[in-house]
Parts: sequence; structure tokens; C-alpha cells
Amino acid sequence: MGTEAAFTAFLASYSAEVRELAYRVRTLVFTVWPEAVEQVHGPQKSIGYSVGQKMAEVVCVIMPLKTAVNLGFARGSELPDPARLLAGTGKRARHVKITTTADLENSAVRALLEAAVAAGP
Repeated sequence: MGTEAAFTAFLASYSAEVRELAYRVRTLVFTVWPEAVEQVHGPQKSIGYSVGQKMAEVVCVIMPLKTAVNLGFARGSELPDPARLLAGTGKRARHVKITTTADLENSAVRALLEAAVAAGP
């Protein structure tokens, strides 16, 4: 199954609103990072974007929830976050909760994604 088909199949059990948010986050990821390798991780309930096929190479992930989508960053604790959008208490990983399409219009979300891609895995 190709990545588009795998992405669609993975999201099938989520609400139309969550699917729409996930597709919009995916569009942002590929706009900022066209060469990202997309991998659906069913057991982790996430879609990873990486420089290669290994989990250690993941830069960011889309994690659908019941009513929102988290855009997660593997090295989020190291990213500049002047708008204080990042949440999470892990040693490295952080995320931004996307609850509406307007959240994606916040330039700080794109800036975090750009910084994550520049920093790499």
C-alpha cells in the first residue's frame, strides 16, 4: 500500500474533523519538508516523518486523537518556542495540539516545524 493509501486507511476510524486536521497537518509537513519520508506506525497510532526508514530518524509525527491532532517533535525540548506552543514533559519529545484549522495558520507552528526539520533527527 502506498503512503497516500496507508495514510487514508490509518485515519479511517477517526472522525471527519480529525481526518481533515490530519490531512492539513500533513500538507504543512510536506510544504515545509517535501523530501520527508512518511511512515504509518499503527501500533504507535502515529504517522512519522523522517530522513530515512529508521525510527531513530523521525523528526516529527502526526498523532490523531478523538477531537484533535498532535504534531509531535522528536527533539521538541531543544526547539526555540517563543510562542510557548509546545506541550509535554518527556526528556526530548514535545507536541503542539491542533484543534482547528486556524491553529495551523499560526506562523509559530510552521516556525517550530521548520526548526525541527533544520535540526534533524
